[in-house]
Amino acid sequence: MRSAVHSQFGSPSDVLRLDERPLPEPGPGEARIRMIMSAIHNHDLLTVSGQYGYKPQLPAVAGTEAVGLVDAVGDGVVHLKVGQRVAASGRGTWSEYYIASAAAVVPLPDSISDEAGAQLISMPLSALTLLDFVGVEAGGWIVQNAANGAVGKALAMFAKPRGIRVVNLVRRDEAVAELNQLGVDNVVSTAREDWEGRVKEMTGGARIGAAIDGVGGRSSGELLSLLGEKGVLVSFGLMSGEPMELSASDLIFKQAEVKGFWLAKIAPTLPPEKLRSLVGEIIQGVSGGAVQLTVSEVFDLSDVAKAAAAAAEPGRKGKVLLRA
Repeated sequence: MRSAVHSQFGSPSDVLRLDERPLPEPGPGEARIRMIMSAIHNHDLLTVSGQYGYKPQLPAVAGTEAVGLVDAVGDGVVHLKVGQRVAASGRGTWSEYYIASAAAVVPLPDSISDEAGAQLISMPLSALTLLDFVGVEAGGWIVQNAANGAVGKALAMFAKPRGIRVVNLVRRDEAVAELNQLGVDNVVSTAREDWEGRVKEMTGGARIGAAIDGVGGRSSGELLSLLGEKGVLVSFGLMSGEPMELSASDLIFKQAEVKGFWLAKIAPTLPPEKLRSLVGEIIQGVSGGAVQLTVSEVFDLSDVAKAAAAAAEPGRKGKVLLRA
């Protein structure tokens, strides 16, 4: 089977290559999925480059999320049928076939497209879990940067029906209109000199209880400055590649709290019923159109190096996907 493999860590567009690998066999509690489309997430690129919190044993097949058809199931799997279309996370999804834990496989309704199914779980689940993690209740305010990223867009869309108000910061003026077209409001471009005043005007001076930082560097301190007393700053990404720059006076006098968020650590601690509820909320939101999972380009698996380069480009309007 064709698979996107890397034998060393480095720039994904340099180290990824297409290779033939043996067909994997599902073990007990597992399913083999024939991949239709697979998303290229930022954490996939960081894993290939060796900069993520998880390092696979090399050589490794890249990718962590895809939509596909159940091809075979292991012992003890009774809730899945061969031929069933599913969304499923797993290791090595950038391949014609991959193995997933059957418990984590999500059957898809016809109302969800392959393009949406390929990115249905990781980023939307991060967004919903982040909303719970920060603890802001209906009527409260959150501010987030990187609002035009996959997690940022999903978080803003899921927050609306929950009654949570979100200030969405972007770094380009053009991104304001892009988000507005998706139904996301309260968008502010930090490219404008008066952007902080615009945030205060937008919130009416109300306390901002949480800030979500996907950028790091100077942006972390800017978010902290917007927080109200005893607010929480959550770091979940480092798009800038720079360490967080935080004001000691803001931390001390606001009695602010700084936390790290990594879904890979939090998801296993969620009770099964809570996880099912979150996944149900995702399916309902995407099926009903309240949550839109956008795509910028789709590449054939054989063009994985070009796809990885496209996924790393700034200013994308959606996910880059691979097609088997």
